[in-house]
Amino acid sequence: MVLVLNVFKQALTITLFVFTMMLILDYFNVLTKGRVNNLIKGKQWRQYTISSFLGSTPGCLGAFLNVSFYVHGLISFGALVGGMIATSGDEAFVLLAMVPKQAMFLFALLFVFGIVLGWLSDKIAGGLKLKTCSHCTLQVVHENQETNFFSRQLIIKNYIKPSSIRIMLVSTAGIVTIAVILGFIGSSSWNIKQVILLVLSIVSFSIIATVPEHFLKEHIWKHIAKKHIIRIFLWSFFAILFVETGFEYWDIEGFVQQHMELVGLIAVLLAIVPESGPHMIFVMLYAKGLIPFSILLASSIVQDGHGMLPLLSYTVKDSVLIKIFNLAFGIIIGLGFYLLGF
Repeated sequence: MVLVLNVFKQALTITLFVFTMMLILDYFNVLTKGRVNNLIKGKQWRQYTISSFLGSTPGCLGAFLNVSFYVHGLISFGALVGGMIATSGDEAFVLLAMVPKQAMFLFALLFVFGIVLGWLSDKIAGGLKLKTCSHCTLQVVHENQETNFFSRQLIIKNYIKPSSIRIMLVSTAGIVTIAVILGFIGSSSWNIKQVILLVLSIVSFSIIATVPEHFLKEHIWKHIAKKHIIRIFLWSFFAILFVETGFEYWDIEGFVQQHMELVGLIAVLLAIVPESGPHMIFVMLYAKGLIPFSILLASSIVQDGHGMLPLLSYTVKDSVLIKIFNLAFGIIIGLGFYLLGF
């Protein structure tokens, strides 16, 4: 029971961190919507840089933006490959929560690889004469008109007759903030991580309490809470439980050390699945010092969370091609780093 409660607390802490970071990114995206198209247009190296930067931001939002740019003909096939290479999905938030220094190094490395391998992918695709969706021209998505987030009248109006979703989310955010202060979430003692967690919980509460009803329902409730957070909590909980149980009842450390090559192969093969979650196990193993950086890097290159799902609905062929490119790059680079001792 003590083990389960400890795992539950760790998973809850990670979920809070993930939720707040996703909330901030979504909030920023809505406030700046419409400006990204002008930024992304330009020469190919700008496309590689921007798509890799978006991909290297935590979560799947950057990947979704890259897919949108691709099907609108704003970026090339290689730029999308590079963006997916740089993408680590929702597990990026977990890495930031558990091993922040190593996470930042990984993101920087993926960003560089995304640019270089994006350019190389376009060269390979051109040499093989692959027919890709580089000139798609879907209708431009309508701009969100609800960007006046700081209107006092609008905030007051939201609380004259508050919706049930607002009452639930604001109450939950307030309870979570108090739980962080009391040490029920995070660490029972105050340190830099606990201070950061408190700041994030306050920011989360402030955003939830002041945003318009549309953003609250469509972005926070339907998108972040219902589609991401429950899944993140469950994957975090069971991944941590798997590792912790392995330490207590099974020689997981000995198995990993004796079958490191097999673990690496499993990591990149599981990363093919267009879904955040399976990669979480290897994040936990790395955080515990059980696998080397090379395996985490290879898995991160191949996997892209569920950033590929929107593209699958538009073109299965291009989705498969991108996964083939990423799998090849992940195996080659991961193996290279592994042989170099990383």
